[in-house]
Amino acid sequence: MPSRDDAWPELLYPSWKPTCYTLHMWLQIAGKVRLALGPHLNHFWEATYYVTPRGLTSGAIPQPGGVGIFSFEFDFVADQLRIETSAGEKKVLSLRPCKVADFEAEVLGALAGLGIEARIWPMPVEVPNPVRFDLDHDNDSYDAGAVRRWWRILVACQRVFAQVRGEFQGKASPVHVFWGSMDLAYTRFSGRPAPPRPEAPAMMQEAYSCECASAGFWPGDDRFSEAAFYAYAVPEPGGYAGRLPHPKAFYHKEMGEFLLRYDDIRAAKYPETELLGFLRQSFAAAAELGKWGALAVGG
Repeated sequence: MPSRDDAWPELLYPSWKPTCYTLHMWLQIAGKVRLALGPHLNHFWEATYYVTPRGLTSGAIPQPGGVGIFSFEFDFVADQLRIETSAGEKKVLSLRPCKVADFEAEVLGALAGLGIEARIWPMPVEVPNPVRFDLDHDNDSYDAGAVRRWWRILVACQRVFAQVRGEFQGKASPVHVFWGSMDLAYTRFSGRPAPPRPEAPAMMQEAYSCECASAGFWPGDDRFSEAAFYAYAVPEPGGYAGRLPHPKAFYHKEMGEFLLRYDDIRAAKYPETELLGFLRQSFAAAAELGKWGALAVGG
């Protein structure tokens, strides 16, 4: 069995920020291929990744103009991106220091070699000052050790998030990684529509078309430069900000969500138990204050 330091390793955002950003762009490139070729699911669930014993997978993606499927597998153990088809064909790309522009060309070239045509919008999303993938020659960092530490945290979180998902009776998302913000997330829904957001981008209107409560883990960014767990409700019910779901959690007014530093969970005697408590209490606050009802609240 892995030690606690193996399961919940140290992850200091400033120390791997260049790699985090580069990897984020790589995940967006492959994620946009899935978004372009897969059938739409509610709340854009068709565009996400899933945690595997070796990294992240896109799951099955339909091949255009045929009857087959293919998948992306980011293998952070072997430092590879594997693209495999149901016909038994495979392309393998090395994960190593590589410019974002070159990585995009390699991915699209590998797909073309498999007979898969994919046209994607080349602009990154949900990042400040985005640069087109094919013009990004500045970001090329890949610290394999840091990437593996990040992935091991996702593995540990996957176990806990999956347990909490199994406790809910209502509509719930898979436990998945959104490549827009690079976060592992799980969402519950009350069963009621959310108030319209006519001023929001179309993607946000669809993502938050239903009343929900979400929680997740993300590695940090320039707004909050620490790895952290988060929780929020849409629409936020009255009194929600005052219902702290963990003794060390706090409400971030600008972001509109609870934050709990990863290091506070990592330092706990029983990290999984502490994280379970944060998730359960944040979902309970949204459901109780939002009057979701007994069927939606579940366990």
